[in-house]
Amino acid sequence: MLKQETIFPTDDTPSSAAHAATSPTNKVKSLASEKSSTTLADQILVQIQTSIIKGELPAGSKINEQALAEKYGISRGPTREALQTLERQRLVVRAPHVGARVAQLTVSELNDLYQLRSVLEGMACELAASRITPEQLAKLEDLLAVQETALANGDTYFQEEGDVDFHYQIIQASGNKHLQETLIGGLYHLLRMYRYQCTNKNRPVKAIAEHRRIVEAIAQRDGELASLLMRRHIEQGRKNTELRLIELQANAAAKETLANIS
Repeated sequence: MLKQETIFPTDDTPSSAAHAATSPTNKVKSLASEKSSTTLADQILVQIQTSIIKGELPAGSKINEQALAEKYGISRGPTREALQTLERQRLVVRAPHVGARVAQLTVSELNDLYQLRSVLEGMACELAASRITPEQLAKLEDLLAVQETALANGDTYFQEEGDVDFHYQIIQASGNKHLQETLIGGLYHLLRMYRYQCTNKNRPVKAIAEHRRIVEAIAQRDGELASLLMRRHIEQGRKNTELRLIELQANAAAKETLANIS
């Protein structure tokens, strides 16, 4: 089991589309009414987490604890607990005399994260090649088939979380709890923030093809090849994400300059 602070959707959790269809307050009431082992802080955590990853709470923006509590119709206690978890997940940073802010996206941190991710996910692939169960492999191949079909139909975004995330499934199949906690508990959500906000629209076409080759290597129990392919896949993703982030930062700087001139 992963630490409780790491929250992922299950078959019993509403989809992202369903979440978007209701107001924050209604979502909390609905979740609270369900017989669930998750706490109110956990439920709020998922919603704030998603807002940060998708950029609805902009990178670098100041977080007002009271405003968040009012938005979700809860007391400040559960909100404070959720923010503390988000700090551990590095989605929120807190500085003296400044307070809490959403993590800022930077090129240097992007490169540091992807370097570490490359090593760890390469290891996860190598382990998965020898440890993956027939059920896990079938699930991974099913996911890839769904993604390939979606891509053929013009849907080019696949950065969902948990069991519908390609990388998440491989990390789980590695069977190494410490590796799972490091990647999923410590890096996963911040990586998703970069991937969601800085993905080049043309990247998914190549990424899905790379996913297919990785799965084939795992199915053939070739851990060395699977690891190599994953590291190459992540490096290509890093390059594309870096270029997109630099482009976004340049656009933001240009808008700020124009605003100051006006």
